[in-house]
Order: sequence, then structure tokens, then C-alpha cells
Amino acid sequence: MDLSKIKALIDFVGKSNVSELSVTEKGVTVRIFRNPRSGATLSNSPTVEAVAETSRKSVVETHAAAVAVKAPVFGVLHRTPAPGEQPFVKLGDLVAEGQTLFVIEAMKVFNTISAPRSGRIVHLTDIDGGEVETGNLLAEIA
Repeated sequence: MDLSKIKALIDFVGKSNVSELSVTEKGVTVRIFRNPRSGATLSNSPTVEAVAETSRKSVVETHAAAVAVKAPVFGVLHRTPAPGEQPFVKLGDLVAEGQTLFVIEAMKVFNTISAPRSGRIVHLTDIDGGEVETGNLLAEIA
């Protein structure tokens, strides 16, 4: 299913009284529903989430618009702001463009790696506190 179609469906659910919508196209099922956990939102529109009921591989193959987040420098990857704290993001999280995903420590300089676009984390490295090479795949956002 084309990403623009998914966005249109999300807009439809957000503007209507529909609480859940399920659409299947080419073997990919997308469920869109209002987020019952959200209270007040930053905008006046209701919060909705899109959940693809396929494997990550299928989602990435079907949606060529998935964006890879790669390590820009060689260094030590940190998935948390400090030891013992919650990670910046987890697999399946919705992220906003510019949101911090990781920090890479290179030559005593901390480089913040931010989301290049809004979307859902469909792949996430399991490295935390270990070295990454320039160009290593850290995450994918669909």
C-alpha cells in the first residue's frame, strides 16, 4: 500500500467519528485507530496510530518510503540519555521529525542523531554502549 494512501486514511479517521479502520491491499493489512491512551494533544485533532500487521521486512519492501537512519560517524552508540534511564526510542514507537533517537560519542563529542521524518520505528539496532562504524544501519522509520 502506498504511503500517501495510508496518510489519507489517517486523515480520514482523524476527521471523522470512525474509531477504527482496517484496509487490506496487496497482502498488507493496515489498521488505523484512535489512540485510547492519549489525553490532551498538542493539536486539536485526535491522535491516531497506523499499525501494519505484517513483518518489518514486508513493511519496508512494500513502502519504499521507509527511511534508513545510519551512523554518520564512528563512535560509541548510546540508546539512553544516561545509564539506567529509559531509551530515547523503542521498536514500534511513533516518532516526530527531529526527535532524538540516539547519541554517538566520538572523540569526547556527543553527536545527537535525530529522526529525519515522522513515522514509526520499524527496525532498531540492539547496540547500546558499543561501537558503530560510519554507515551502520541504526534504525528504519516507515
